[in-house]
Amino acid sequence: MRWWFTIVLVGLGMLVYNPRAASSALQKADWIVVLGAAQYNGEPSTILRNRLEAALRLYRQGYAPRIAVTGGRRPGDRYSEGEVGCRYLQARGVPRSALYCERQSRRTWENLSNIAPIIGDSRAIIVTDEPHLPRALILAEQIGLKATGFAVRGQFKESYWQRESLLATLARLGLR
Repeated sequence: MRWWFTIVLVGLGMLVYNPRAASSALQKADWIVVLGAAQYNGEPSTILRNRLEAALRLYRQGYAPRIAVTGGRRPGDRYSEGEVGCRYLQARGVPRSALYCERQSRRTWENLSNIAPIIGDSRAIIVTDEPHLPRALILAEQIGLKATGFAVRGQFKESYWQRESLLATLARLGLR
């Protein structure tokens, strides 16, 4: 019986899930928010690096004057994702004064809720992977952030798309 429930939820997710709709026309904002992804001993993973590079391009193109990088540590990690991301951007010319490094969050909801008090009523561009962006924007809306999104494109596994479709549906239903 549980597998029927899963099939129904995935089906509903695919009906309401439109990744292209999540990345609307980009407008200037006050913040660029990079959602956390893995780091390995102080070096960003490929996924985190791709997100950081996208944020760096947006920053250099003048879409926002500040960047917030989110993400905490897994047990045993010496560095947080936010810390690694900020160092990566600083090494590429982003001044420390333009960066906010959130270092505690472990999940998308925490990424966004932890930076909400910092961003306040400002407008933000959320930078994350294309499959992840719709859910991130749903959560941002629920938290009260004024956000648009920038989808980092890539070769993502079908299982990632399916998982995010299901999680976006659950988020839309208020089940985070």
